[in-house]
Amino acid sequence: MGLNFKLFTNMLKKCNKPLKPLPIESIFKLPSSIPHFPPGDGFATGTIDLGGLQVCQISSFTKIWAALQGGPDNRGATFYEPSSLPNGFFMLGCYSQSNNRPLFGWILAGKSVSNEPSQSSLAMPTDYSLIWSSEPHKLKQDGGNGYIWLPTPPNGYKAVGYVVTNSPEKPSVQKVRCVRSDFTDVIEVDSWIWGLDKKINTNNLNLYESRPKDRGINALSVPTGLFVVQNSGAQADESLVSCLRNTKNNIMAMPNLSQVEELIRTYSPRIYFHPNEEYLPSSVKWFFQNGALLYEKGKETEPSHIEPDGSNLPQGGSNDDSYWLDLPIDNSAKERVKKGDLEHVGAYFHIKPMFGATFTDIALWVFYPFNGPARVKVEVINVSLGKIGEHVGDWEHLTLRVSNYNGELKSVYFSEHSGGQMLKSSEIEFEDGNKPVAYASLHGHALYSKPGLVLQGGGRIGIRNDTGKGKEVMDTGVRSTVVAGEYLASLVAEPPWLNYSRKWGPKISYDINNEIKKVRSILPKIVRGAFDKFVRGLPSEILGEDGPTGPNMKNSWTGDEKY
Repeated sequence: MGLNFKLFTNMLKKCNKPLKPLPIESIFKLPSSIPHFPPGDGFATGTIDLGGLQVCQISSFTKIWAALQGGPDNRGATFYEPSSLPNGFFMLGCYSQSNNRPLFGWILAGKSVSNEPSQSSLAMPTDYSLIWSSEPHKLKQDGGNGYIWLPTPPNGYKAVGYVVTNSPEKPSVQKVRCVRSDFTDVIEVDSWIWGLDKKINTNNLNLYESRPKDRGINALSVPTGLFVVQNSGAQADESLVSCLRNTKNNIMAMPNLSQVEELIRTYSPRIYFHPNEEYLPSSVKWFFQNGALLYEKGKETEPSHIEPDGSNLPQGGSNDDSYWLDLPIDNSAKERVKKGDLEHVGAYFHIKPMFGATFTDIALWVFYPFNGPARVKVEVINVSLGKIGEHVGDWEHLTLRVSNYNGELKSVYFSEHSGGQMLKSSEIEFEDGNKPVAYASLHGHALYSKPGLVLQGGGRIGIRNDTGKGKEVMDTGVRSTVVAGEYLASLVAEPPWLNYSRKWGPKISYDINNEIKKVRSILPKIVRGAFDKFVRGLPSEILGEDGPTGPNMKNSWTGDEKY
């Protein structure tokens, strides 16, 4: 009887135990406050004029309704509206976020510059269409039932966001504003926010973050922070809502050089190297001064020493195999240069407008004289790939994405192997205030947001990307150099080496097949077939078939990060 009573008491305790709060119930904030920036024009002033439509970022929300299942990690999603708006500004749509991470988001609110109704950049919708309701679905939810409405815009205007309610009654047409068509542009889906299993969600509803389809330093499309609905049960997809457009085509909201320097001081990342890393970064100047050589096709026996600033490197042109760089000829000097020079290294920064100059992308580049050999994991066996993966001249980068509305760091791009990823500030590690932390992979130097092993390949076999917090660390804000910022014009002098368009390393000089045979010979016969198939699929950068080009030859130099 006593035992049964004890069991009954424990059951009561479990029933009365409070549920663990969802991550979204906490609000993420940067570890330190946003700094006070030096004076300027329109950067971090709170609003941006798109040429007759003023916009501001809203990050303070009131909860409307939440789904408690579905979406990433099956945690559900929560829907919000702005808790307050500046005088004269109107909501353009509601915000939604997955419940599996702390609340950290923003949406734009708009204000028409013109007082003439016929010329207004904003207009009330004429009606709403019900896109989806939770009523017919067996769904764990909070706040009653949820309803997603698409505003019906008047002629000459477009909807840019959805309205969410916890009532079946249509929202008031005064609730939201549509945007004049010339201030809008085409969007596409980005990260998945929420969706349900088909057994629960017969309409196959899915919500995604939206982003402009046209992106890059010259693109004028402006993101809204609003979600997009894909719903097979109704005519609703990304073509029915839009992003915005900077019709003014100006850079008034971009930071000036003093403000850029403050951004670098505040947000410059710390890069940790693996405890076993042998090949560390150096400055380009150190690489040149310590014996790097310039080779010209047809004159391979007459390499040239390189001036410290690269002024004798061929300028412009294309990557036509006419020239390439290499390590010193002397073996002892060669081995010394391979190791790099962490003591005096500095990062190179490229400052560029993004999303119609409503954001600033700060791309920081780190140079390594040498990229070490790759390692492969085959089942439980780890083996070196010999010379495979080695190459001279390795360029790696991170990109900080800063809001021009208030100067806040919103996300960081990590250039991982096999495609990088843009992570929100709430998803990354910080040190020393607001400095993001990155981890360089062993020998390969690709940058990741967390320490540990990332396997590049299939489940049974793949290239190892090992990262760890070793003793060697690089503060990219120390000895930093802004090498490019096209909008800053003459204020930034591009070094001659930046306009060297050829390769920073020679073509492969070893027998790949021979190296593969060496590795294959030490593997158990049972896994050799899988290894052969894996090797055939290796990308050229792993095989080391060619030296890499410099930073401004990458697609991300003028475009958005590839993600």
